[in-house]
Amino acid sequence: MFENLSDKLDRAFKVLKGQGKITEVNVSETLKEVRKALLDADVNYKVAKTFTDEVKEKAMGQQVLTSVSPGQLLIKITHAELVKLMGGEKTDIKLGGNPTIILMSGLQGSGKTTFTGKLGLYLKTKKGKKPLLVACDIYRPAAIDQLHILGDQIGVDVFSDRENKDAVSIARKGIQFAKENGNSVVIIDTAGRLAVDEVMMNEIAAVKKAVNPDEILFVVDAMTGQDAVNTARTFNEKLDFDGVILTKLDGDTRGGAALSIRSVVNKPIKFVGTGEKMDALDVFYPERMADRILGMGDVVTLVERAQEQYDEVEAKRLQKKIAKNQFSFNDFLSQLQQIKKMGNLKDLVGMIPGVGKALKDVDIKEDAFKNIEAIIHSMTPAERENPDLINGNRKQRIAKGSGTNIQEVNKLMKQFEDTRKMMKMMSNKDQMMKMMRNMPKQGK
Repeated sequence: MFENLSDKLDRAFKVLKGQGKITEVNVSETLKEVRKALLDADVNYKVAKTFTDEVKEKAMGQQVLTSVSPGQLLIKITHAELVKLMGGEKTDIKLGGNPTIILMSGLQGSGKTTFTGKLGLYLKTKKGKKPLLVACDIYRPAAIDQLHILGDQIGVDVFSDRENKDAVSIARKGIQFAKENGNSVVIIDTAGRLAVDEVMMNEIAAVKKAVNPDEILFVVDAMTGQDAVNTARTFNEKLDFDGVILTKLDGDTRGGAALSIRSVVNKPIKFVGTGEKMDALDVFYPERMADRILGMGDVVTLVERAQEQYDEVEAKRLQKKIAKNQFSFNDFLSQLQQIKKMGNLKDLVGMIPGVGKALKDVDIKEDAFKNIEAIIHSMTPAERENPDLINGNRKQRIAKGSGTNIQEVNKLMKQFEDTRKMMKMMSNKDQMMKMMRNMPKQGK
């Protein structure tokens, strides 16, 4: 996500940092490179030009030329302008109705039906709501089936009426069903349509008029770049939607849609889809996204994802085992599973300041833990609980059973032992204090 843009911006600022003397000329040259980077990322030309003009005006006003660290000051100004460009602050979804009615709109293939399911799960788990998904795509039978499958998967109710070919009627019946069954939110999934299809656009406008939704969300594929922005403009003219959802932001996208869409339609980005799993949905925070674009990481989101997977009872149980030096491969495996639940591994690494840049050319695969898990699963229950049992013969058997080799088994054993020692040391306050006292003092 934004990898190419981040690299190009980084190179642009490096040119400025490398100058012996900062002048208005080389500040202008740097911003020319910034504008070029934005255009290469498929940002709207007018948006890119206005953005760099405003950065330059503020840079000159803040005496970048006489600053001790002009490069850093210019990055700070650019960061602030990026945040402003993407909306300034996060915009919450409106949940005021009884039930709250949310109307989904979007192009064919934008990921709208999948996002409908993701939003249902988000409202259920994060907001404590009881959602109902309503299948109003009367043109694609597979869309109704897909919504039912997603509903079963996430444990959310789905309403459909396969014999009915009137989207307005289905939407009304769905809302009535919600009122009778205590659903607090109704999410209406409409047919994917082409912006130029007048009949389909009129149909969704009729659904809007009939149900008077509390929130209209426009779902767009971030990978379509500038086309996404143009489509958003057309939909907004017809529906006057409340917010934008950018899907497939984890793909090979240049990021132009995220940077242009707010300026062009003056509507906030509310959520971003970051993967295929149903929980791969993030609230859109302009400041955090600006951090990531400029290679500053996103520690806040990383911590939030970790907290979501944090199990207090399990943590206390683990703490006791570590204190007694009983940390086992079962515990090790449990920790790996929690990390995997946090999301795409390369995405997580990119949230750590400095690390994302350092590892940008490293191929971090989704199945990075596959061999480790295979080795642990090839151990007997006794070996997993008591790693000290594992001798040379057992290692040979484990390597053969896991489809790996003895070197990989030895490597994992060493990593595990080092982890166990570090955990034991950190749980022992006296030992930690002693280690800190023995550390060499600065200047001695």
